[in-house]
Amino acid sequence: MGIVYYANYLVWCEVGRVEFMRALGGSYAALEAQGYGLAVAEATVRYLAPARFDDQVRIETTLSGVRSRAVTFDYVISLVETGTRLATAYTALVSIDSSG
Repeated sequence: MGIVYYANYLVWCEVGRVEFMRALGGSYAALEAQGYGLAVAEATVRYLAPARFDDQVRIETTLSGVRSRAVTFDYVISLVETGTRLATAYTALVSIDSSG
């Protein structure tokens, strides 16, 4: 129960995207119900400090780009208690239909 596994940061980015859409009044589930989806085409994470078991983290998500078939997001993941930055991240997603 030491340091958080590195791949969990990508899961936190997904949580950030889903909550970002919800804050705008939409939902990813509604998008999928319409026959559309967003597939991650690129993801990068820069690790700055470790998160540890039971730390509370904040994910700040910013929509950084919109193109005809793609969107990009930037993230800052930090500790709630101290504000210490744990990681910065970037994802690029492409729109897909129900057949992929």
